[in-house]
Amino acid sequence: MKTNELFTISYQLYGERKSFILRAPRMDNVEAWHWASCDAGVAVIPKFAQQKVKRVSKPMAEKYGITDVRWSGAAEIQWAEDFTQ
Repeated sequence: MKTNELFTISYQLYGERKSFILRAPRMDNVEAWHWASCDAGVAVIPKFAQQKVKRVSKPMAEKYGITDVRWSGAAEIQWAEDFTQ
């Protein structure tokens, strides 16, 4: 079974909607709040997968204006095999 490693995360930063795509081995609400905080410049991005960094929690992210964090598996791109001009 193939696992989806691409995720779309969307959030609001002071009322402005933002979104990005992230490659990660797994995703849940805790991870989504942390990565939204990274995108907003609040949290530290780990330099490599084994690096342990303190995760930014939902209450801490909300103090910095991050709200309404949502995530989903990114849609798979269907490439056209026969493209002619």
